[in-house]
Amino acid sequence: MTELSGRLQATFVPAEDAIAWWGVAELDDAVREHGLPMGRPGVCRLAVADRDGVRPASVPVRFADLDAARQGLLMLDPRARVGASLRAWRDAARLLDADDEAFGWLGARMPPAAHAVLNADGTAITAAPTLLAQFRQAVATRIALRSTGIATELRPYQVHGVAWLSARPGLGHGGILADEMGLGKTVQAICMLATRRSAAPHLVICPTSLIGNWRRELARFAPATPVVGYHGASRALPQSYSPGTVVVTSYPVLRKDEPLANTAWDVVILDEAQQIKNPEALASRAAAQLSAAVRIAMTGTPVENRLEELWSVLNVTNPGLLGTRGRFRQRFVAPIEQRRSATAAAALNRMVGPHLLRRTKAEVAADLPPKQYSTIVCTMTDEQARLYREAVGKAFAAGLGDGIERSGRVLALLTALKQICNHPAQYLHEDTAQPGRSGKFDRATEMLTEVVEQDDRVLVFTQYRAMGELLSKHFGTALGVGPIPFLHGGLSTQRRDQLVHAFQEDDDAPPVLLLSLRAAGFGLNLTRASHVMHYDRWWNPAVEEQATDRAHRIGQLRTLNVHTLVTGGTIEDHIAQMHENKRGVAEIVSGDTQAALARLSDDDLHAVLALDPGAFA
Repeated sequence: MTELSGRLQATFVPAEDAIAWWGVAELDDAVREHGLPMGRPGVCRLAVADRDGVRPASVPVRFADLDAARQGLLMLDPRARVGASLRAWRDAARLLDADDEAFGWLGARMPPAAHAVLNADGTAITAAPTLLAQFRQAVATRIALRSTGIATELRPYQVHGVAWLSARPGLGHGGILADEMGLGKTVQAICMLATRRSAAPHLVICPTSLIGNWRRELARFAPATPVVGYHGASRALPQSYSPGTVVVTSYPVLRKDEPLANTAWDVVILDEAQQIKNPEALASRAAAQLSAAVRIAMTGTPVENRLEELWSVLNVTNPGLLGTRGRFRQRFVAPIEQRRSATAAAALNRMVGPHLLRRTKAEVAADLPPKQYSTIVCTMTDEQARLYREAVGKAFAAGLGDGIERSGRVLALLTALKQICNHPAQYLHEDTAQPGRSGKFDRATEMLTEVVEQDDRVLVFTQYRAMGELLSKHFGTALGVGPIPFLHGGLSTQRRDQLVHAFQEDDDAPPVLLLSLRAAGFGLNLTRASHVMHYDRWWNPAVEEQATDRAHRIGQLRTLNVHTLVTGGTIEDHIAQMHENKRGVAEIVSGDTQAALARLSDDDLHAVLALDPGAFA
């Protein structure tokens, strides 16, 4: 290591796809003096030596683009008075085409300052041989991207993602690309597939609604890549494949299709991998049986509710990594979920870390505008309060039972209460929802009227198709903007694409788009919206965040206002409080809310569900 007052140092930073210059007080002057590319200013967490030993520190650096940095290192004067780390990276740039033995020699002699970048939790630095391997992979990936003709300019973190994905086959295992929603997981996966150009075909498995999106994105970013759509009753796989062919199919097809299982694939991409988070599900079993050189799962939420979801996904991508399901439960699930063991959590992170790549917008896309959250507490009408009390009273009078019966009855009660909070018309199965009967309904109308008057656009999410239909009818009349489109799971892929395109591109289209939370929770880009409204609550905030991030993606130029409607004094209030505790800690498993409520005693459950007298006028 070296003190910051010493000579100019260099460290490869994979996450930035750059070489960082650092180590001196007058950094810019030192970089210029040695004829190195200036790069962009930044701060990097490094292990730095001082008089008391080695400590982690946030160090001012200059991040030099990898290609420019390599050229600068190759031209560095051999007599230059620079740090040993900078000389080591000059040797690495010269030895890129050398054999592994030569690179191994370099790794054994690389000074600590040359690989001083800290890991994600700030507890260690990457070993020199590992960082050198990542450097070679990053350079190879850049060369491959240029030669393949990828039709987009990737951000540094995306180039790093492609390099990380591209290294999986060579390492003999798969992994999980778990970037936060909106950071471009799809384009990273496409670049990885396009740069392999293997003789064996690749396979992309996604929800049915995303097949068209994958085909369009492949044509957009990798136009030279042959693509085969494999879905529908008349589907058929080719007898032979052009190099690098990508077959795009769906999870429903995967579950029942023998030709997929009988084909030797190169890379298998499992998009929206929550589809394989249940190890007993047919999709999980079918995915694990695919013959492939490597399997990559893509999901913005590798753990939604239980740690076993992580085991299930990694059992497909990295079989055997976490041991048997029973052993995993004993070693990690019980200590972490039941006792919140920090030791067990750290051990799990060490095992999973090399096989999971997770970046957040705050870390790698700070130029995205922020999200502004607001919770709007709505007052119940007399009718809602009466129906709410009656539903609670009848359920408890009839008895909730035990075991599975109790879970089913509690779920039915919770659903009824949430529907009453939405609008009595939904609960009573009426065709029209009039104003004046629901505080939330009226408040939503007022807010959307204001958004429309400001010439802004808004996404409105609901988990219920029936409520979406009622809202669509009402808003079309109340807002005076014509019929309000509603994107839900019952629409064809073509119709969904039409709704998204109109909202994004057509100035004459309604400025409000209604969406089913589940149907629109992934795969869509709706950055034209500057407002998101959650009309009702899902049990898990990660699902809502996925929906919100349909608008909070690269391409969003304005602050995104996220409005959550809550009916005061009701079960929605309880859910809102749990969400506030859970948001931002997706790595911590909070359990199944519905199941947790079902486990409460009758008295405790009644206390949660009983209506607060102050909830209505």
